[in-house]
Amino acid sequence: MANQSKENWYGRIDLPTTFDNLRYHQVVACHEEVSELAFVPTIGLIGFSCDEGVKRYQGRVGAAEAPAAIRRALSNIPWRAPQPSKLKDYGNILCEESLETSQKKLGEKVYHILQHKERAIILGGGHETLYGHYLGVRKMYGADVKIGILSIASRFSLHSYDQHTTSMSVMKQILDEDDHVTCFACGIGRYTNTNELFQRAEAYGVAYLCEDELARGELQMMMDEFTQTCDVMMISLCMDVLDVAYAPGVSIPAVCGLEPKQVREILQVATRQPNVVSFSVCEVNPVHDQDHRTEKLAAHLTNIVMMGLLQTF
Repeated sequence: MANQSKENWYGRIDLPTTFDNLRYHQVVACHEEVSELAFVPTIGLIGFSCDEGVKRYQGRVGAAEAPAAIRRALSNIPWRAPQPSKLKDYGNILCEESLETSQKKLGEKVYHILQHKERAIILGGGHETLYGHYLGVRKMYGADVKIGILSIASRFSLHSYDQHTTSMSVMKQILDEDDHVTCFACGIGRYTNTNELFQRAEAYGVAYLCEDELARGELQMMMDEFTQTCDVMMISLCMDVLDVAYAPGVSIPAVCGLEPKQVREILQVATRQPNVVSFSVCEVNPVHDQDHRTEKLAAHLTNIVMMGLLQTF
């Protein structure tokens, strides 16, 4: 676990300083700085500096650097949350041991955040971030609660994992282990996944919309149906769902991927659901980014989620 620090939080300061002109870097507090006197709607932010799952899948490594990069990109965004509200930074989980141990540590931290009645935001990391995210939600709500995972991704992540798990087996791993999880995948690439993976998705009961099926009416209808099947809902955004023109800095760039406004709409529809408790953003790869485009887009979309979640307390 890395020490909590504000080294990545810096930016413009508008004078005279009032609540109405604050930016993220002026609002965020490291966890140890916060004294709890009364309940205030709060976002708990945790980074997962890990791309071991990507490495195992032989993808482009570099996502371990994303939590710091996304924080820097968030810093200058205006804080337009309802008053009162708080943003806590719990630092980073570092992948210093095995992937599996690191995922368990992330799960413990997500559980801790949720236990304090905060909404959890996880800055990944490769798509293996999702498993640690899930572990924390499951521990918080118990074995019998139905968890819904909204996966905004071009890939199902249902690959086999006979030898070891990877970033591309994470959803299969969750569904194999937990009969009380349901999944809705948005933005699936019609020619990114093999026939076998589409068949596996059908066998596991995964609801999905392909990247060329995202009409607003159908999205809203399927989202409403999905939320009725689960008690709590978690959202995972894999940035390689976006077209390479908008998100070049990912492990596996997407051809004919989604546009940013489409992903923004999915997130806005999803965060209006009152049972959403957490969100993770994965697969930002600063090593391969161009002019910080992917980092900035990830920060913008994460901001959309945080503003939405703070409205549902």
